[in-house]
Amino acid sequence: MSGRPLQHDDGVVLTPEQRRRQRARSVAIALVLAALVVLFYAVTLVKLGPGVMNRPL
Repeated sequence: MSGRPLQHDDGVVLTPEQRRRQRARSVAIALVLAALVVLFYAVTLVKLGPGVMNRPL
């Protein structure tokens, strides 16, 4: 990989360090979103009670 900044179609020029930080930020946001999904799922199961899994299909 060369030391030249990456160019995008919209004219924004990002250095490799900026791209690395952008990716790290994106990964952090994805992890927080996944944690919220798991939290909401767990809260839903707790509120509905254990009987929700023992219902007929």
